[in-house]
Amino acid sequence: MTMTPLDLFGLFAVILMLVFYALEKRHHLFILAFSLSCLLGSAYGFMQGAWPFGVVELVWTGVVGWRWWKEYKALKNGAPAHPSSSS
Repeated sequence: MTMTPLDLFGLFAVILMLVFYALEKRHHLFILAFSLSCLLGSAYGFMQGAWPFGVVELVWTGVVGWRWWKEYKALKNGAPAHPSSSS
């Protein structure tokens, strides 16, 4: 079984999504990185011909990007990074 460059790109995109999702709570830039990795996943879906996957990942890009923007604005205004995780 051989992997094409497109397969490798898809694997890379999904691994990045997993890693950045796991690191989201550590820093707001990991949320942004997760959003960008969702965009890579979307590109992979469209290039592979699985347009429903591409569309869903594109929506995820927007959802996670919006979460990053809210987090960034809250941090800029001096709010705690994750209010639900008080220590």
